[in-house]
Amino acid sequence: MSERSERTVGGDSLRDAAPLRTERAGQARRTVRRLAALLTTGAALLTTTVPALAAGTDRHAFATASPQYPATVVIDTVTPRIADQATGSVIITGKVTNSGGAEVKAAHAAIRVPLSRKPLHTRSDLSLVATRTDPTSTDGNDLPSTDFQLGDLPAGQTRDFSVHISPSDLRITDAGVYELAVDVWGTTEDKEVSHPVGIARTFLPYNTPAAPQKTQIAALWPLTHTPELVAQTMQDNEQTPVLRDDTLAKDLAKGGRLYGLVETGAKLPGLTWVVDPDLLDAVYAMTKPYRVQKPGTGKDSALDENTVAGTGKDVAAAWLAMLRTAVAAPGNEVVALPYADPDLASLAHNGAGLSGVDTALQKAGTVGRLTAEGRLSVDVRGNVAWPYDGYLDQPTTAVARTAGDDLVLVNGASLPDPSSLNYTPNAARPLGNGLTAVAADQTVSELFQRDLNTDQARTAATQRFLAETLMITQQQPQDQRSLLLMPPRELTLDTARTLADAITTAQSGNWLALAKLSTVATAAANPEANTTVPGLGEYPAGVRSSELPASALGDVMSMQSGLDQLMRILTQPQRVRSPFSAAMLRSLSTAWRDAANSGDTYRSGVQGYLANLISAVKVPAKSVTTLPGDSGTLLVSVKNGLTQAVGNLQLRLTSVQPNRLNVGPPEDVVLDATTVRTLRFPAEAQVNGTVQITAQLYTTGPGGGEYGDPVTFTVDVTSVTQGVLYVIGGGVVLMLLAAGRFYLQRKKRADEPVEDPDAPLDTTGAGDDDGDDSEPESAADAADPAAGDEKVGH
Repeated sequence: MSERSERTVGGDSLRDAAPLRTERAGQARRTVRRLAALLTTGAALLTTTVPALAAGTDRHAFATASPQYPATVVIDTVTPRIADQATGSVIITGKVTNSGGAEVKAAHAAIRVPLSRKPLHTRSDLSLVATRTDPTSTDGNDLPSTDFQLGDLPAGQTRDFSVHISPSDLRITDAGVYELAVDVWGTTEDKEVSHPVGIARTFLPYNTPAAPQKTQIAALWPLTHTPELVAQTMQDNEQTPVLRDDTLAKDLAKGGRLYGLVETGAKLPGLTWVVDPDLLDAVYAMTKPYRVQKPGTGKDSALDENTVAGTGKDVAAAWLAMLRTAVAAPGNEVVALPYADPDLASLAHNGAGLSGVDTALQKAGTVGRLTAEGRLSVDVRGNVAWPYDGYLDQPTTAVARTAGDDLVLVNGASLPDPSSLNYTPNAARPLGNGLTAVAADQTVSELFQRDLNTDQARTAATQRFLAETLMITQQQPQDQRSLLLMPPRELTLDTARTLADAITTAQSGNWLALAKLSTVATAAANPEANTTVPGLGEYPAGVRSSELPASALGDVMSMQSGLDQLMRILTQPQRVRSPFSAAMLRSLSTAWRDAANSGDTYRSGVQGYLANLISAVKVPAKSVTTLPGDSGTLLVSVKNGLTQAVGNLQLRLTSVQPNRLNVGPPEDVVLDATTVRTLRFPAEAQVNGTVQITAQLYTTGPGGGEYGDPVTFTVDVTSVTQGVLYVIGGGVVLMLLAAGRFYLQRKKRADEPVEDPDAPLDTTGAGDDDGDDSEPESAADAADPAAGDEKVGH
């Protein structure tokens, strides 16, 4: 037996005993040197290990460097990914980086073989292997035949390696999952005997021709995007749609994320496509001429000067056609999320008591299904709830039921299975009241939760996926298992391709088969599986921190009352109702979890635009109005700044002091588009002075009420009593003149002789003064108050 084959990671070989004693004797001397080198090593770690993690490298693909183990080892490829009796050799390639501060001399890599030469027994064994970082004796012995010489490795240097092993070297006979560890040996300044300086681990599934019952797995394939359509449309006959930006065009083009998702998913018959219908609406809108808002114009009406032409017409049409072909393939299933994918958990936790939430969610479900069916021309499954990242608690469950959902997609962390369960139960879990949870396998799903954008990250995820699914299948080979795999909503293209590759590889191994969500959801539930929904206190605090706040939810739901008010006066309400209702749902989208600032801007834009539309129909501000008399007419204007006619309005003037100034009845208001109309209100005043008048628009009909803000102005009454005094004064003067004349006539007659009472009547009329008799009558007529009022009125 060679010296290399006798060495173990734990240093248990008798041949290594003397060097180990020497090592202990010099340990005290090396302590000082290690402390001095620690700062240098830390700097190297920051420049090597941290960037690898930031780039998406799986933490299980290599051992993190440390002063004792300065080599960072990563595995890039495992070929083939599954071994069987026909496999000649397995090739593992990767990289070794000296992340320490000193040179590693005579470095060489080799594959370790487990001591038992037996497969791992449980999924817990897989987890233990995956979470180990430093070399241990558990990893087994090196195989000399797999040695790969790396030479001297200076600090910071990286070298590639490629090691080969055959199943016969592993002495594999049983089907199952085997650990493969690649470690690096060498000498260092403080340890001149060859010793392990780093290790990386992976898994090798070994399959025999006798395949057990295939495990069914429903893989969600989400197509979502942050909302792009806004409430505004261009003021033309076509109501040209408007998008908040043109980033969606890039995603739909070849090389873009959404393009790649459809292209990759089309190669996997049996997928469960999970689609946000709002995305389909946006893409459909882009297949025709569309406009894009200029920055900072989210609250303004869409005009040529504040929008630009969109550029994605051709790519949108091509993408939509490709998607229709992909989802129509046999074996596929399409799940339509509620329209715009409202954030159920945020509404459950922060929207309690908000009016209109239940109705909005129910409409979102119905509209979502109809939209998806119309845009894709396939049968679509609705009534599926997908809380953010699948985390569930009792309030979220209640909201899902209220929305009319009968199936909820759940993260396995929310329904953990008891530790006593020695097999993986089926995904379906009845929750009661007609609601079924489909719980995703937490370990399998977490493999694809981030961007797998490096070779080592992709290989680590694929080999672990193969290992987990094979072991699940072998737990109870006589019983078929049904699983759910739940990637994130914003599935990246690299991760999607890795997931597709892993599923295809497992299918070639004959232990896994893709199945529809409906198939997995209706599989028999295992009675031992957990069906207890956790309470609010058990909801992850980290997940809750990204929820839409109560203030944002309240602002969105309060827009409904303003929208209802606007609808009452429009002659073409459909031009506004649909775009605004959809925009309100988009304001609640789960997509804003990962784009909080964009979500705030979007909601603010919708609110501001609605406020602008409502205020476009108004009473313009008035200055002081003078009323030069005790009666007259007040003129008040109403302006319609909208591009459509309005009606069902009344303008009412209210006097603060009706005992001083009274105004006429309300006037109905009907206005053509972009016009101003002046209304006339009769007014009667009792005294001079200023009086405040309030002008307020009201909607008529059922549910009518105040519309817009009131406008208050001042009326200055300047001559209420002067005309009356003139008439009365003139009458008094005339009466005094008449009385004086009558007195003089009486006195004159007293001086004349008394007529004979028997004398005949004078029929000639010479004794009467007709002119004198008419003056008092004229005076009396002049003093008639009614005549004075009429005169003042003019």
